[in-house]
Amino acid sequence: VQLQASGGGLVQPGGSLRLSCVVSGSTLDLWAIGWFRQAPGKERKWISCINISDGSPYYEDSVKGQFTISRDNANNTVALQMNSLKSEDTAVYYCAADNSVCFSAINYGMDYWGKGTQVTVSS
Repeated sequence: VQLQASGGGLVQPGGSLRLSCVVSGSTLDLWAIGWFRQAPGKERKWISCINISDGSPYYEDSVKGQFTISRDNANNTVALQMNSLKSEDTAVYYCAADNSVCFSAINYGMDYWGKGTQVTVSS
């Protein structure tokens, strides 16, 4: 399984970005795709996850109402729409996939990881 995240960049506070994660390879056994971020000097942290089968989304409290995760099963793509961005959203964003549903994947770790995409929120 390979994951490729894209869509990062420099955005002003209050702006929006849409990240995409394209999943390829042996995807039939995948059940969840998640987004994580790692801010400078901090640990990588889970922020959102979606169950592939039914599209049920999960959000870490700090991004609820601000970020929206969605899936496009036909194109093996998961997107993360990020609105009202703040400086504290600056981080490297990673997508990851797992052979279990989000609840398990979030708690026990993801099996597959892609390289990150940098998001910088600054004026």
